[in-house]
Amino acid sequence: MVRPSFTTALAVAALAGSALAQSNAKGTRDKPCPADSPCCGLYGDCGIGAFCLGGCDITMSHSIKSCVPNPICKSGDYKMNSLDDVQDISKYLGDNSKINWQSQGKPLKYKDENLLLTMYEDSDGSLLASTFYVWYGKICARMTSSQGKGVVTAFIMMSDVKDEIDFEWIGADISTVQSNYYSQGAIDYTKTKNLTVDDSTKWHDYCIDWKPEELKWSVDGKEVRTVKKSDTWNSTDNRFAYPQTPARVMISLWPAGKKTNAKGTIDWAGGEIDWHSKYMLSGGYYAAGISSVSVQCYDPPAGAKKNGDKSYKYTDKAATNNTIELSNDIVVLGSLDGSGENPGEASKTQSSSQSTKTALQVPGAIIGGAHQDAPTGSANSGSGGNNGQSSGSNNNGGTAGGEFVQGLNSPASNSFGVSVEPGLGKVGGSALAIVVAILGLIAL
Repeated sequence: MVRPSFTTALAVAALAGSALAQSNAKGTRDKPCPADSPCCGLYGDCGIGAFCLGGCDITMSHSIKSCVPNPICKSGDYKMNSLDDVQDISKYLGDNSKINWQSQGKPLKYKDENLLLTMYEDSDGSLLASTFYVWYGKICARMTSSQGKGVVTAFIMMSDVKDEIDFEWIGADISTVQSNYYSQGAIDYTKTKNLTVDDSTKWHDYCIDWKPEELKWSVDGKEVRTVKKSDTWNSTDNRFAYPQTPARVMISLWPAGKKTNAKGTIDWAGGEIDWHSKYMLSGGYYAAGISSVSVQCYDPPAGAKKNGDKSYKYTDKAATNNTIELSNDIVVLGSLDGSGENPGEASKTQSSSQSTKTALQVPGAIIGGAHQDAPTGSANSGSGGNNGQSSGSNNNGGTAGGEFVQGLNSPASNSFGVSVEPGLGKVGGSALAIVVAILGLIAL
């Protein structure tokens, strides 16, 4: 989920492209991003490069064409057991034919079986986001959540205009998972519903079945919540407050309990994070596991405009179901200096780290859920024992056969080992220093 105050991001953008990229321009619907930083990211920051790819909000950008078209849905069973199909956000330029997942932070490979989302001390955690978009479909993830007060794991569908569907786990209460949905970033906590789960740190199958007229959540094959579009009419806005625009699949681990966050967010997450918790792994970080993601794409809604089959394009800043067009347009940026309006060409002599532009190129905040600026006492602030943490055993279960097991890989066992492909190793010295300083991703 995205936090309600999009202009108060969880962190300053990670300037992986250039030390000069320090523009502080913000975009709103009343005052869109300027021409020199035309693309508006999910937290309201304006920029170029990665800002114009996934998460580019056309309602706050310089123009609709500033954001590149959304690559169309790709049905498949995605085994999350290697980083071969994952590219760091500072390297991805929009060629969806070559890579299916974009990353922020430092995901790790675990024994050729799973991927781990990691969260080091004072970092913003980790995020995996699909490079393709889903415009209705059934999306499932086999995964585990992390544990500990202030620690939040999320599996969400997020559109560029902030239509959103959520599963979210509060590490202080591993017996429930929160479900919610939003339309164009309008936050309504009354829509939150807690769903019972048998220890979320174990492996479970979570599914979102998203249709034009109905939305369902299920856990381990059992339907646990249903929302009908017909029940979401908003008479004030004169539209259905129902997720209805193409969305990316996002799985994240993020520090809701970071001491610099809003008090309401920290309270919702069960308190400030303990960076010396027994729930941290021997590598010095919290972790959540992902085994697989499956996507079954549904047909576009009846009456959808069809002028191709490669991308989704917005035709109007109203950003509703009837403003989406199926198109053959695909835009790949030449470098992180490009945008949808001016993609540029790949340079053989100049790397992005040598850019002379001052616009932000790479967003840095990790996307989790819609509680960044949550009011004090909102939603579930953690009902487990042990000062807000679950009172369960530290040796939480999991299936055999090489899957990551949360409790068995605790610091006490000292048995945790991963093969690492962090993505940051290829970043130039000055850029790497910036990323490390801002995201705190220091491998121990």
